[in-house]
Amino acid sequence: MKETVENKKVWVIGHKNPDTDSICAAIAYADLKNQTEGNHFEAKRAGQINEETRYVLDYFQVEEPELVKDAGAQIKDIEYRRTEGVSSHISIKRAWELMKTLDVVSLPITRPDNTLDGMIVTGDIAKSYMDVLDNDILSTARTQFKNIVETLNGVMVTGNEHGYFIRGKVVVAAATPDLMEEYIDDDDVVILGDRYESQFCAVEMNASCIIVCSNAKITKTIIQLAKEKDCMIISTPYDTFTVARLINQSMPIKYIMKKENLITFEVDDYVDDVKEVMSKVRHRDFPVLTEDGYYAGMISRRNLLSMQKKQLILVDHNEKSQAVDGIDGAEILEIIDHHRLGSLETISPVFFRNQPLGCTSTIIYQMYREKGVEVSEKIAGLLLAAIISDTLMFRSPTCTEVDKQVAEELARIAGEDIEALAKAMFEAGSDFKNKTKEELFYQDFKTFHVDECTFGVAQLSAMSQQELSHVKRKLNPYLETAMGEQKLDMVFVLLTDILAESSEVIYAGDEAEELLVSCYGEKNAKGKMILKGVVSRKKQLIPTLIAGIQQKNGK
Repeated sequence: MKETVENKKVWVIGHKNPDTDSICAAIAYADLKNQTEGNHFEAKRAGQINEETRYVLDYFQVEEPELVKDAGAQIKDIEYRRTEGVSSHISIKRAWELMKTLDVVSLPITRPDNTLDGMIVTGDIAKSYMDVLDNDILSTARTQFKNIVETLNGVMVTGNEHGYFIRGKVVVAAATPDLMEEYIDDDDVVILGDRYESQFCAVEMNASCIIVCSNAKITKTIIQLAKEKDCMIISTPYDTFTVARLINQSMPIKYIMKKENLITFEVDDYVDDVKEVMSKVRHRDFPVLTEDGYYAGMISRRNLLSMQKKQLILVDHNEKSQAVDGIDGAEILEIIDHHRLGSLETISPVFFRNQPLGCTSTIIYQMYREKGVEVSEKIAGLLLAAIISDTLMFRSPTCTEVDKQVAEELARIAGEDIEALAKAMFEAGSDFKNKTKEELFYQDFKTFHVDECTFGVAQLSAMSQQELSHVKRKLNPYLETAMGEQKLDMVFVLLTDILAESSEVIYAGDEAEELLVSCYGEKNAKGKMILKGVVSRKKQLIPTLIAGIQQKNGK
């Protein structure tokens, strides 16, 4: 079912370059909210998942959340006008009546398959009425006789109303039959009154249609002659002047509609982009198309006022630099996290739960228990895997006794052996051979802002030093490029040996080495910096680097 403004879901989403905790926490918290507050919550992801997380999802047979790259408001978040498309064959008069009824100045013209064919606005109608002086315009426009009958509020006395006027001109038979012969040609449409002689003359001269005004009498002789000569007869209650004034309004709108260089939007287009286009064009209304290219409705500047921001619940982060793009255009409802307080600001108060634990998923499990909701085997498995990942199977200094206790409870519910699951996860996550330098760098990358300094930290963990050496050879030449792409002052990559419980850091930036030396002592030979006992980016590296930057700035 297509998502509408009325049934939009609340996104539960982690940070960019998501790790296992970010993905599993989003899935689990969406499940908890759906069980306690109705089926309005959906897990999303803000980046590509890593191999460890993919292994976890495959192992527990859980589908990975949909990727979203921007949380900004889109056209589908707006109550745009669902004006029905019209056929290009309807008359100008009919189009004008529809505009008045619908109180619009634009009409979308659609094909039978509901793709957009063109647009018509009131200005087009005014131009056709004021500027058209040719009396052969109806045949040039291939006007259907049905349109003429409808426009003149008439009836087809004889002939096929589904036929088309394709040759000839429109004339008014105001002269005597003798003079009529001078200006009536084959296939003309002749407007006339109740004079038998004029009717007879027009039919005899091979008119394609005669229009008899003021509901004048039409004799059986004329009707029979018209049938024999394949001449149509239309009877109308309007007088000759009114018919002459109205008949051009029977033209099909396809003749005057605009079909080239149409400015259209798609339902997935972002409102900020739409506003920019609208500011440069003076149109009042614009067609909206589905992602498949079908016509969906019309949007105007006024519709933008009814914009409903996307509603988000953030898990495992509270820093703007780590959040999905477009976060400023979204409404944050909740934040569930275990990191330091970051830079996100909200317009209104939100539910914010932040605990000094080793993993966001530990907090999610606590909330299941607090709400009295049973944790399924699959969800228990996901939460367990997240805790194992974030705490490096309890080796990280961020790990608490609460994390261990929760992990043991989840292992019982999921029927899993913690050490066996951890070994399989870490092996899957440290299979770096086929990854590009970009994939390696952004697998678990975060940016941080301190005073005027912006730095980035990536972390990769493996079960052996051999795999980390392979990663280091790939990443070292890429660090300067990554620093430029992300507009960073410094960049660090923490290569963590899980079994040895230590890390090697590689870095780039004019002041990176100086900062590391001031924080951890003398650098090792050949520019290597080995940080023994350091395995946690969150607790052991980031706070130390921030303190070092602040100390240098005299704070």
